[in-house]
Amino acid sequence: QVQLVESGGGLVQAGGSLRLSCAASGRTFSTYAMGWFRQAPGKEREFVAAITWRGGHTFYADSVKGRFTISGDNALNTVYLQMSSLKPEDTASYYCAEKRAYGALRYTWEYDSWGQGTQVTVSS
Repeated sequence: QVQLVESGGGLVQAGGSLRLSCAASGRTFSTYAMGWFRQAPGKEREFVAAITWRGGHTFYADSVKGRFTISGDNALNTVYLQMSSLKPEDTASYYCAEKRAYGALRYTWEYDSWGQGTQVTVSS
């Protein structure tokens, strides 16, 4: 069990930037990777980015590559998502997730713990 709390969401104009944070608590010793997913109304939850907790390897969805950066501070048990050049289509609830087992990082069912989500709204 890992508790995840996201913060940093809000309203931003197109082209602007926003940084999301996710603080983890509980049993984080066995964490393999942390990921960010997002879900817009009427759409499936989709992969955004992930980072392996030990090696620091990062992975991105094609839709955000070059605009978003995922990073983590292992000592603080915190993962970040720096979002730049935001577009209206980035509007969604953003969720932080923790994965314990080694394996694929792009699928929701691979993750063991989830945060409550934080809303990001990008105006045109």
